[in-house]
Amino acid sequence: MRDSRVMLADLELMEHHVKVLFKHDNENRMTAVNEPPYDDAPRIFIGGTKQGYIVRYSNTLKVSLVEKLETYKGTNPGDHLVDVINVLVTDRPINNLWIGPAYVFPNAKSRSCPKAIQVTHENKELLKDHFRFTFEDFEYKQPCFVIMDEGIPVSICCSARQTSKADEASVFTHENYRGRGYGIEVSNAWAAEVQKQGRIALYSTSWDNFASQSVAKKLKLIQYGTDIHMS
Repeated sequence: MRDSRVMLADLELMEHHVKVLFKHDNENRMTAVNEPPYDDAPRIFIGGTKQGYIVRYSNTLKVSLVEKLETYKGTNPGDHLVDVINVLVTDRPINNLWIGPAYVFPNAKSRSCPKAIQVTHENKELLKDHFRFTFEDFEYKQPCFVIMDEGIPVSICCSARQTSKADEASVFTHENYRGRGYGIEVSNAWAAEVQKQGRIALYSTSWDNFASQSVAKKLKLIQYGTDIHMS
């Protein structure tokens, strides 16, 4: 059952999700992945929910292809994946197909996270040796939390991508420290801070990433839809 404190409808959450994932131009076409080094956006994004779906096209996609793809918008385009793929491959092969669930955190402010430490500009050196990529792009990854074990940061959750309205979680625990609940606690700490700052805490993964789906289940996240994107 949906948490009564999550007030946004599924379709609204999907709109926030696609804007967090990808930058858009004035015509609502995707221009780039919304994180450094700002790689090209996928050619198409389809976000399906029980209330409907959202479709976005790359600003580099040929007008003729967009016109063909638009013919599937009268029904859920997610039900016409073969047709969508057939249109796209007339231009060039598909290099990447992503399909996975999209979740939202319920109210995390009341969850206890005593082991989680917030990483700020003052203590970001904690990340340098163990989470170098987060350290190098720290300006774009806040809020950020870690859990320490014997003085070493072993689990991290930060904002992979964000807008002024929502953040998408990135969580990772080093292999030797998994199974101790660190990923759950550090993710809850991150979500609580995002919500405290007045934004929506989101989480998404692919259907073949079973470990990530297990984390979502343990966090008791609420699935509001499924997204598909093709490059």
